[in-house]
Amino acid sequence: MQIMPLREKSKILAQKTPTKRKKRLSWIVALSSLPLFGFVTAFGIAPNTSLDNISVEEVVRDLSIPDLLPETNENLTLWRQENIQRGDTITAILARLDVNAQDTADFLRTARESKAMRRLIPGKTIYAQTTVEGDLLMMRYLFGKEELFLMEKVDNAFQMSEQQAELDTQIRMRAGLVNSSLFAATDKARIPNKVAAQITEIFASDIDFYRDLRKGDHFTVVYETMHDDGGEQTKSGRVLAAEYVNNGKPHQAVYYQASSGEGGYYTPDGKSLRKQFLRAPLSFSRISSGFTNARFHPVLKRWRAHRGVDYAAPTGTPVMATASGKVSFAGTQRGYGNLIILAHSEKYDTAYGHLSRFAKGLRNGKRINQGDIIGYVGATGMATGPHLHYELRVNGVQQDPAKVVLPTAPPIAEKGLAAFKKETESLVARLNVLRNTNLAALN
Repeated sequence: MQIMPLREKSKILAQKTPTKRKKRLSWIVALSSLPLFGFVTAFGIAPNTSLDNISVEEVVRDLSIPDLLPETNENLTLWRQENIQRGDTITAILARLDVNAQDTADFLRTARESKAMRRLIPGKTIYAQTTVEGDLLMMRYLFGKEELFLMEKVDNAFQMSEQQAELDTQIRMRAGLVNSSLFAATDKARIPNKVAAQITEIFASDIDFYRDLRKGDHFTVVYETMHDDGGEQTKSGRVLAAEYVNNGKPHQAVYYQASSGEGGYYTPDGKSLRKQFLRAPLSFSRISSGFTNARFHPVLKRWRAHRGVDYAAPTGTPVMATASGKVSFAGTQRGYGNLIILAHSEKYDTAYGHLSRFAKGLRNGKRINQGDIIGYVGATGMATGPHLHYELRVNGVQQDPAKVVLPTAPPIAEKGLAAFKKETESLVARLNVLRNTNLAALN
């Protein structure tokens, strides 16, 4: 039996109406419906017409309600879906699905050892096939790491299985235009947050999405989506290609996995987008104070140099390591409050101050990879509010991260360039198609 999930919440495809009958329906008819609902543009109004004292009359008419189903509907089955709500139980969901008492009891008895029924995740969807009499024929629910819970009625007895679901990978293409924020633009373009976050990570070494974002920036993205055997999208996958045009300058990226198994993002001509340092240590925030030689300190109430960049963000916002390295200090230090210092080489260090707390397991000497969460935004030390103080130190001296030219990973080797271009040719073609999207239509 092929499963065909519905796309809307709890819609019954048919209703049981065993006998023909008449009902008295009360209809309110306004002699002029304009002032009741305000549909000004839907009606023509003569000039100087008074809208006061409009009379309303109640008119009662007998209407015949036709049968929606034939008299015999014993074999009719319905596919329904229910979204799991916070605090839900499977008993409550079965009740909303109108499953009868006997099948509810049998279901609960069969599913008493089910992992899935103990992991009802709010927002996820449960699909069920029932008869019009409330008999449950089948239920399916995708939970955990793409595991499928399946309950089927066979010879009037329920049979349960929980197994890895077979997912089908599809490719989607989207384009968007920035009018306010990147997340607002990706939401309007129906791009999942996970994909939006990948876009910022891919271009993080070239674009500072706090300082560089401009109204009118536009982007295109090609990414994977995973679907179960019923056609329902279960999650979004990897970004395969993306283009972000920032202040008129295009930045392109394609994903390529070499024969060695190592994958990464490159420009279409084979240059690596992975730099030794990310441009910023937070996924999304705003700069509240930049690198400067003269800033009025809000706590000390005097002018002094500000040898770092402050990122305003709510307490608890995750802080990333901008480069791979080793923890050389994790503790409290004067005005910095809770401070982490990472040593990246003999030349480079980064510092992260005012943290509310450190990541679990962080300690001096621990090896850290680029992008790892090392702590969380706070307001410890000399801080008037929650923010991250970030410093890039070159040979022990603080430098403006926006002005330091940082090394990049090596490009595709000359001998592998032909294979790279052949593999990524279709992705570049998709970006070119999307680039021709009429941006006016995205407003």
